[in-house]
Amino acid sequence: MCEASAPAGTPLSGPALSAPRVQGGFTFLEGPVWIDQPGHLLVSDLGPAGGVQQVQPSTIHRLTPGAPAQTFVAASGSNGLALSPDGERVVAATHDNRGVSVFRLSDAGRTVVAATFQGRAFNSPNDVTVRADGVVYFTDPSFQRGRRGDEMRGRTGVFRVVNGQVALVDDTVRQPNGIALSPDGRTLYVGAYGENVIYAYAVRPDGSTRARTVFAPIGSPDGVTVDCAGNVYWVSHNEGRVHVFTPAGAELGTITAGPQATNAAFGGPDRRTLYITAGRTGDYGIAAIELGVPGYPY
Repeated sequence: MCEASAPAGTPLSGPALSAPRVQGGFTFLEGPVWIDQPGHLLVSDLGPAGGVQQVQPSTIHRLTPGAPAQTFVAASGSNGLALSPDGERVVAATHDNRGVSVFRLSDAGRTVVAATFQGRAFNSPNDVTVRADGVVYFTDPSFQRGRRGDEMRGRTGVFRVVNGQVALVDDTVRQPNGIALSPDGRTLYVGAYGENVIYAYAVRPDGSTRARTVFAPIGSPDGVTVDCAGNVYWVSHNEGRVHVFTPAGAELGTITAGPQATNAAFGGPDRRTLYITAGRTGDYGIAAIELGVPGYPY
């Protein structure tokens, strides 16, 4: 998805930028992902928790620039979204079934790719990323578990799925949230919301990971995306800003997006538009800014 000769240097025109809001009026947006043809965003819109188990419903919307929102999946139960390597499906962290699901773009048909780990239900999968060969990585905090039983025995963690088999990456991360891979697929980034830090894991060819290192400190790390030069764009939920880091973890600057920012994705015809979900519950929206380096759609 990135040219071999991706632009080098900083993608930012200054150390402190601001992304204007371009669309609003949603409840609580998460998980933006860009679909190149015909050119729109998919986003998860989470409603208030309800029912005996206090689980949040969720809808996946299609957002086409300059047009009203359309419903793609009315009852998706989703949070974070990622595009499959073949570009034909969306992989979703789905808290309604406490798993990871796949929705076909052609007809919204749903299948489950991760339901349990060693016979135990996950907490509430939150965010997801997919390697070029189809290996899926996802975070499992307890944010949307509601009143359902704690089958992970008090632990929150990071998992991977290879050929339908679920394996543990790390179950010592406190409330892992955003997750992303470097462009070459050799580094896995995980934001520990409960620790205010970003971890990095070296990834082996088979998808397994080595011991983690600290990539960078950040307050309330939420969603994340990367550009084709390997720069990392991490959303700070409480700050309402995106922190931009080099692949070495040095901070290049910030992009203000509005209160309670949740996630970000690259899109647009040349994939140089950074879309950021932010707002207040009951009035979430999309902010957008043009940057100097193209990026991944999620």
